[in-house]
Amino acid sequence: MTGQASMISRRHFLRSIGGLTAAGASTGAYGLSESVLQLRVTSYNLSPRQWPADFPLKIAVVTDLHACDPWMSLDRIGAIVERTNALQADIVVMLGDYVAGLRHVTRFIPAREWATVLAGLKAPLGVHAILGNHDYWEDKAVQRAGQGTPVARRALEAVGIPVYENDVQRLIKDGRPFWLAGLGDQLAWAVARRYRKVARIGIDDLGATLAKVTDDAPVILLAHEPDIARRVPSRVALQLSGHTHGGQIRLLGWAPSAPSGQRLTYGHIRAKCDVVISGGLGCSIMPVRLGVPPEIVQVTLGAKGPAVS
Repeated sequence: MTGQASMISRRHFLRSIGGLTAAGASTGAYGLSESVLQLRVTSYNLSPRQWPADFPLKIAVVTDLHACDPWMSLDRIGAIVERTNALQADIVVMLGDYVAGLRHVTRFIPAREWATVLAGLKAPLGVHAILGNHDYWEDKAVQRAGQGTPVARRALEAVGIPVYENDVQRLIKDGRPFWLAGLGDQLAWAVARRYRKVARIGIDDLGATLAKVTDDAPVILLAHEPDIARRVPSRVALQLSGHTHGGQIRLLGWAPSAPSGQRLTYGHIRAKCDVVISGGLGCSIMPVRLGVPPEIVQVTLGAKGPAVS
């Protein structure tokens, strides 16, 4: 099943669940249970074969906020920023879908407002971002034109957060270099097909991105949708992704809605490189999460053992 078809299937499923949960979903829908929706930190200690064992690096991952009232308010985003900063990670990465992806809201939060709050994120090696499909889909002007820079990117860059689109950055910690590679979104122009003919729905170019890596230092790949893992070469040490929300509804480790397939729905997977897929923080389609609480992900590379907590 293609990424676009999977997303449509997911949309239909979550709408059906939402209809059963509450015909006019309101604040009670998201508040299924305070314990279920409690923000948590999920930690992965990994030692990828492509990453030097004596090179510790702590990464904090924030993804799929879907900013809107009342489900992901500015106050809630501020609490996420505070909790992320408390991890004292070496680097913070954001994996896209900052804008709302659902219609049952009391307010769509303007990009400049949520970006200003996210500007409070701090780390010695900086805060780095990519965009997600909703950051493109919800920008109707960009979709109609079939080109252009989404409002989400402009807002992030306006507060000093770099946004990567098929680009890389060489970073150094304690004299040791590594590469951060940010992939363009794989579903960016799916909505544009309603307005005009587009050559392809993704703007991702994995080959061109990795071609910008100019030495043998290890590579961390940021990719909003995890689907690209099937093509990522072993040159990459770690792929970090979001998009799936862990299925948003997850029962005994199985997600009825799996936009990237069950294997690429949540957690740590070993392909040609290590892959970590975050369950994210917000909701799309309907304001319902069950069995997959909102999470900030912390990945420590160069750690002993693959323990998860």
